[in-house]
Amino acid sequence: MRRNPKTVDELLLRTFRPGDEDAFRLLNEAWISQHFALEPADREVLDDPRAHILSRGGQVCIAEQRGEVVGCCALIAIAPGELELAKMTVAESARGLGIGRKLLRFAIGVARQMGAHRVYLESNTRAEAAIHLYEQLGFRRIAAPEHPSKYERANVFMELALVSDRELVRISGSPRR
Repeated sequence: MRRNPKTVDELLLRTFRPGDEDAFRLLNEAWISQHFALEPADREVLDDPRAHILSRGGQVCIAEQRGEVVGCCALIAIAPGELELAKMTVAESARGLGIGRKLLRFAIGVARQMGAHRVYLESNTRAEAAIHLYEQLGFRRIAAPEHPSKYERANVFMELALVSDRELVRISGSPRR
């Protein structure tokens, strides 16, 4: 029986495992090169995600389908309780299946588990679909930060305030079960 290529079957959302380095680099090189130019800051993170993300308290989230990595994003520690969502992409062959939305929801959950109270991101106005997705999941646009971005292409800045379980109890008036 042939599978419909436009369905998301056997999708596994997980965090980084040894061996994910190449898929993380290749997926990101593909989308960045297609729309922009790879910048030195891209090279630094993509060439060594262990040193520039994981060892600094961050995480890489992976979307895997039938054993193949089809999407990824990074959560980079930028301050206590604050993470930057970066390097989010889905393989061109897997776009349009809702994988990006699932991956983003998963990354937000991972950020909460990591104790973050804020997730920040930088994007570009040309990434209209991504910006729309971020807004749908609660990110809001903010003014450009005082410090300049590492990326020349960054001209959209967004953040998501994360509410802790304790705050959810206070807001809802009853404990979560």
